[in-house]
Amino acid sequence: SRRRHTRYQSLSRGLGDVYKRQMLIKVRAANGGRDEVKRLADIFRGRIIDVTESMYTIEVTGTSDKLDAFVGAINQTDIIEVVRSGVTGIARGERALRI
Repeated sequence: SRRRHTRYQSLSRGLGDVYKRQMLIKVRAANGGRDEVKRLADIFRGRIIDVTESMYTIEVTGTSDKLDAFVGAINQTDIIEVVRSGVTGIARGERALRI
């Protein structure tokens, strides 16, 4: 069988690199609460990626502080599920990671 080899390389966290975290958050959004959740998603530049009659799933990317602030802005009783990634990054400009 063929094995895939993956190499991880660490960026130096220099000013020329881009770093982000991703969070998916599922929240209750019923009746009048729907507009408030949409407003908060807009303020934090989140994207509503799934909609049902009673809930939204929202994708938010940014720093840990930004993701924490979004979670803090949502009514805690309306949060159904939260999933967060680790840090991902890429070099800016013409620099690139080489494998």
